[in-house]
Amino acid sequence: MDLNFSSEDEAFRTEVRAFLDDNLPEYLRAGMRATPSVFVEPDIGREWQRILYEKGWLAYNWPLDCGGTGWTTVQRYIFEKECALADAPGLPVLGLKLLGPVICRFGTAEQKAEILPRILNGTDYWCQGFSEPGAGSDLASLKTRAEKKDGHYVINGRKLWTTHAHHASHIFCLVRTNPDCKPQAGISFILVDMAQPGIEVRPIKGLAGDHEVNEVYIDDAIAPFENLVGEEGQGWTIAKFLLENERGGACHAPKLLADIRKLRQAAAREPDGLGGSMAEDSAFMAALAFAELESQALEMTELRVLAEMAKGLPPGPQTSLSKMIASTLRQKVDGLAVRLFGYAGLALEEVRPLYGNDSPEPLYGKEAQLAAPRYLNSRAWTIFGGTNEVQRTIIAKTVLGL
Repeated sequence: MDLNFSSEDEAFRTEVRAFLDDNLPEYLRAGMRATPSVFVEPDIGREWQRILYEKGWLAYNWPLDCGGTGWTTVQRYIFEKECALADAPGLPVLGLKLLGPVICRFGTAEQKAEILPRILNGTDYWCQGFSEPGAGSDLASLKTRAEKKDGHYVINGRKLWTTHAHHASHIFCLVRTNPDCKPQAGISFILVDMAQPGIEVRPIKGLAGDHEVNEVYIDDAIAPFENLVGEEGQGWTIAKFLLENERGGACHAPKLLADIRKLRQAAAREPDGLGGSMAEDSAFMAALAFAELESQALEMTELRVLAEMAKGLPPGPQTSLSKMIASTLRQKVDGLAVRLFGYAGLALEEVRPLYGNDSPEPLYGKEAQLAAPRYLNSRAWTIFGGTNEVQRTIIAKTVLGL
């Protein structure tokens, strides 16, 4: 694998950097830096989406014939890395990075024409209805039912840990359309309008006090037959495709390395309690260096996945390795931030957002104010998108052949 960028890729990186310098406002950068949760709030995420949409750089992981940018995998990597270095806000990932590619791959011509433009221009904001009580890691045991009646599906059930359901206009759901067959074979992928009777969203507050996830109660909600994506019983196949896109093809390492760089800079300023700085604390700096080495190794793994995708191959089960390592490293880096700031890093501010004119003043400093909520929120990394235990099982079966 050639690790050197071509002259064309170097020119693209220069173009991306210039665009970020000129079009990424400081208030969006500040909002991203002050966001402790996994997903950014829609006010900054959708504003950045609008800017990229106007530039034509939004759907960079969609096929060209569906409105994608036509970028190579290397260009996608360059863009994500430069955005991470520039503190660009996260985008509405559930519609853009998860549902969008599903519609491009499995959707009808009518679905592509109707749904994809509304994702891009921000008209529709999507959430994901997969997990349920008792059906998270064991997703095949889901119980939400969709039955045909009067020309549409009638849906009943309950979805759990539904990120940003309180902001969403629509939800894409895995539902059971056939209870009388093998569990995986009876699942379908259906799109549901949230603005209808029979759908109730109840908030779940996280450890850090953030309202990011929810319970969604579905009672006789309806979806027309044309909202079925793919065929009945194809939901499990579609879900695997979606989860491969969620776990792989993304670049976690650049953000981790950017955060490690910031911790190294902060260590030079933070006292160690012995008359020096934390940069002189050999144990802390060794832990930081080890996390940096692991993140660099992760970056190589992510680049190998991208190299395979450049050949036209799907992300594949090796994305489970990237997701597992990235999740563990995210927790490690956030733990090092708490360690760096000492007592100041233990203070937990529950007011949100932590940016803007009405944000609470930090007791010590902004980085310290974010340390505890980020640490607590990152506990979820080894759970969402498939737990680390699930990832190890996938690796054992499909990568190692055990």
